[in-house]
Amino acid sequence: MAKKLVIMMVNTDPRNGEELGAPFFQASVAAAMDYEVEVICTATSGRLMKRGEAEKLTVKPGSPKTVYDFIKDAHEAGVRFLCCSPNLDLFDMTEADLIPECSGIVGGAYVIERVMEEDDTRVLSY
Repeated sequence: MAKKLVIMMVNTDPRNGEELGAPFFQASVAAAMDYEVEVICTATSGRLMKRGEAEKLTVKPGSPKTVYDFIKDAHEAGVRFLCCSPNLDLFDMTEADLIPECSGIVGGAYVIERVMEEDDTRVLSY
């Protein structure tokens, strides 16, 4: 039985707020079920790891809960957030620009290794 879940946010576009709730909510649920959970933000979703970006977004217009609130809830549940290294250049970020909930920066080899070499890991893609 798998013990780890990697959620790859690669197709989720922060410009479409309704796309952002499910991955963070499911990450929180998996962590509450005692799975080790990592959310890796890459491509356009990498913007969510930049300070101030997720705070401006909501899943539903008029909602008082921001996307950053969803990230904080997931982090408090034990979810580990990672940012792909190309995002730094793509969005003019440095490591200092990352939100405190982001545990670090990873490259493509990290992602491939997690997916291909760990038998107890499952992957969801958003």
